[in-house]
Amino acid sequence: MSAPVLEVRGVTRTLTDPEPVTLVRDVSFTVAPGEFVAIMGPSGCGKSSLLYLLGLLDRPTRGAILVDGRPMDDLSEAERTAVRLERIGFVFQFHFLLPELTALANVALPMRRLGRLGPAACEARAEALLAKLGLAAETHRRPDRMSGGQRQRVAIARALANDPAVILGDEPTGNLDSGNTRLVIDEFQRLAHDEGRAVICVTHDASVAAAADRRIHMLDGRIERDGD
Repeated sequence: MSAPVLEVRGVTRTLTDPEPVTLVRDVSFTVAPGEFVAIMGPSGCGKSSLLYLLGLLDRPTRGAILVDGRPMDDLSEAERTAVRLERIGFVFQFHFLLPELTALANVALPMRRLGRLGPAACEARAEALLAKLGLAAETHRRPDRMSGGQRQRVAIARALANDPAVILGDEPTGNLDSGNTRLVIDEFQRLAHDEGRAVICVTHDASVAAAADRRIHMLDGRIERDGD
C-alpha cells in the first residue's frame, strides 16, 4: 500500500477570542495517493475548519499534520506557503477566479508564483489543462463570460497548475446544477483514480459523497465515523 500523502495526528483547533471555542477535536486519519475522500457532517461540525488545517491555511492548537511524511506545524509561514503552492490545490464553492483575467491567465497564475516555468511554458501548460477539462474554447474569456460550471472547471485547472499531490475541495459543487455537478465529480474521480492524486472534499452533496471511495463523518468537531 502507498505511503500516506497526508497524515493528521491528534489535531485540535481552538480559538480563544472572544471566548474559547474548539472547532476540531482530536482528529486523526491518513489519506493515500489515489483516494477520493468526502468529509461530511452537519453545518458547524468542523468540516471546513479541518479542511483549512489540511490546506495549511491555519495551524492546529495541538497535534500534527504531515505532508509527504514531513511535519508542517513547525515550519515558518514562508515554508508552509511554499509547500501549499507546490503540493496542494484548492477548489472552493465560489471559484475565486480573478475577474479581470482570462481563463488562461487565471490558470497560469500559480505557475508564475512558483517560478519554475517561463511565461511561454506557463501558458502552454495552462492551455493544455483547460483543453483537458473541455475548455479550449474558453481560454481567452474572462469569468463573467462563462457559465458557473465552466468557471468551476477553470478553478479545477488552476488547482492542478503546479501538479499537486493533494486536491482539497470546499463544497465544490455547492453552486452547480446536476449536470455540472456530474462533470466535477467525474473529474475528481479521474484525478484520484487515473492520476493518483489524493482528493478530499468537504460536501453536503449526496452525489459527491456517493462517488467518493471513503466517507469521513464529523460531529461536534470530532470524527464520528470513517469508512467506505
